[in-house]
Amino acid sequence: MVETADRLKAAAEAVQAYGLAAVHLGYLEPIIVMRNDGSRVDAGYSVYFNPAVELLSDERVLGTEGSVSMPGLEVQIGRSPVVELTFDDVEGTRQSVRLEHLQARIAQHEVDQVEGIFFLDRLSRLKRETAMRKWKKMGTR
Repeated sequence: MVETADRLKAAAEAVQAYGLAAVHLGYLEPIIVMRNDGSRVDAGYSVYFNPAVELLSDERVLGTEGSVSMPGLEVQIGRSPVVELTFDDVEGTRQSVRLEHLQARIAQHEVDQVEGIFFLDRLSRLKRETAMRKWKKMGTR
């Protein structure tokens, strides 16, 4: 799993992703990486093995999301602004961290990926169809 994590970090750095799940590289291992500071490109990445999101807030805040799988397409998704992320560290010790705002959004987005939920799945059917039409018009499929 460590080798996959290293590849995942390198891929995230290469495309300057906020976060990335191993599934983006074709690995089924439950691993995500996230920028240590969601907004700073030079912040480096942390690796989370077997991540799970525990929601701490019932509140939902709209925010812009996209995916390296569909570059250029961005949509508004409602997410909890505060979460607790539980995960295993590289030694296999279960850890927990409270994340807020952008970091919370990134964690939810990437854990969704691990669980087979694509960000567009969080939209209503009408909004998802609109996003797909926009994507097709962009000419990048």
